[in-house]
Amino acid sequence: MTGGKQYNVSEGDMLFIEKLNAEAGEDVVFDQVLAIVDGENTKFGTPVVEGAKVDAKVVKNGKGKKIRVFKYTPKKGYRKRQGHRQPYTKVEIGKISF
Repeated sequence: MTGGKQYNVSEGDMLFIEKLNAEAGEDVVFDQVLAIVDGENTKFGTPVVEGAKVDAKVVKNGKGKKIRVFKYTPKKGYRKRQGHRQPYTKVEIGKISF
């Protein structure tokens, strides 16, 4: 769990998550693991699994595609156009330990 969102990951996955304060090539550790499913071994946390962590490597930081936000009020002459590009961090999932 990172950035207020939950992700279902396995080793070797590439993942786009909310921007982290880490440069490309750095290692990050996610220690808020909610559940571990490994074949027949299944562990669910209350709320997190104790001692579980996911090691990942930051591949790059970037911005997503631009979206247009347009606000408009009829009959009042109010129009406002705005663009937004959401920043992201691309990570590669390494080892999952529990």
